[in-house]
Order: sequence, then structure tokens, then C-alpha cells
Amino acid sequence: MEELKHVAIIMDGNGRWAKLRGLNRSLGHKEGSKTLKKLCLHIADKNISYLSVFAFSTENFKRSKEEIDYLMDLFIEMFRKEFQILKEKGVKVIFSGRKEPLRQDVLDSMAYIQEQTKENHNLVLNICLNYGGHSEIIDTTKKICQMVENHEITEEEINEELFEKMLYQDLPPIDLLIRTSGEYRISNFMLWQMSYSEFYFTNTLFPDFTEKEFDQILDNYYQRDRKYGGVKS
Repeated sequence: MEELKHVAIIMDGNGRWAKLRGLNRSLGHKEGSKTLKKLCLHIADKNISYLSVFAFSTENFKRSKEEIDYLMDLFIEMFRKEFQILKEKGVKVIFSGRKEPLRQDVLDSMAYIQEQTKENHNLVLNICLNYGGHSEIIDTTKKICQMVENHEITEEEINEELFEKMLYQDLPPIDLLIRTSGEYRISNFMLWQMSYSEFYFTNTLFPDFTEKEFDQILDNYYQRDRKYGGVKS
């Protein structure tokens, strides 16, 4: 198996984790944020260059105002305070997603952690916040159409390589997608980047997801044979 460069995680099950314990859903999100921080510190010690995580989808705005407000406040706390330890570990934080309709204080905290970590090179943490795979493809298409209209490129220059570079972030394809909580779907997450990804679904709720289980999933990945549509002898 070739070297693993880019891992993606759909961090699912925070609300169910809290409900099973008779707690408010918001406390599940808080525990999930702690798990994410521990995982990032662990992965930063691995030979993995990129980690993409699904933090908040465009569809998540359908949730209650109370839960959305809590999540936005939690993001601010994470980016302003909790992620300082990631900075010290050499993690570079970037974001994928639309800015609208995020609150300005959330956008400011995102800009803050990006600026604080922009010189880091140990691990790139791509946080997908207010993100949708369909939205990314549509926004990228509009961007390329504008470039053609402005005579920056010609239609003949449009290819997969160009499209990939024009996505929210210029990242390598995802090698391994992990989804927690026992759901078997990708939920509109990084559709372009996952065209040949290996998938791993675990029943573990994200707050209970450990570094040990992550390592076991890596072992499983390295036992697989990726063919990319071809046949290996």
C-alpha cells in the first residue's frame, strides 16, 4: 500500500453520545472537540500530511438556534484558546467552506488561528466549516467561469488538475475517509476529493474515538490494495 498522505474524518455521534448519558446535545459537541484536539496531536506525530474534518455542514443550519449558537461559540473558544497547543505542535490550520452566513466573530476567530499557524508545516488541519460538497463544486465552477470570462484562461485549459486547484483548498486527494457513529454515508463531504478514497466506518461515537482505534484503522488501510480502476498482478 502506498504512503497515506490525506485522512478525512466525519466526526459523527456527538449528540447521541450526550443523549445516551442523559445530557444536553451541546455537551456532546464539547466532548467531541476534546477528542479532535487529542487526535490532531496524535496524528501530528504520524507521517500524515493532511487531516480534513467535517465540523459543520451547510445543512447543519437547519438545527435549532440554541444548538447552532452553542457550536459557533465553541468554535470561537477552540480557535482562540484550545488550539494554541496545536500551534506549538506545528499544526497549520486552514478552512474549507462558505463564509455566509457565519457570524463575524466566528470568521474573526478563524482568521486568527490561520494567521497564528500559517508558518507551521508538521500537519495541515483542514476544518470544513459551513461546508457542502455540492456547494464547493458549484462555487469552483463559478470561479472558473469567471476566469474564462476575464480571459485569464481559455475553455481548453479547463481540466481536472485546474479544477482541483480551484477548490476551496488545494489539497491532495483523500486516501482514507473515516466516519464514526455507525452511519454508512458520506453526507455531501468532499465529493471531488474522495473519488478513489478508501472508506472505514466505525460504530464508535466520536467523543469515544481514541488514538488507539485510529491506529488500528491505519493498520487496516495498509492491508488494502488500491487499484484506481486498474488491475494489479
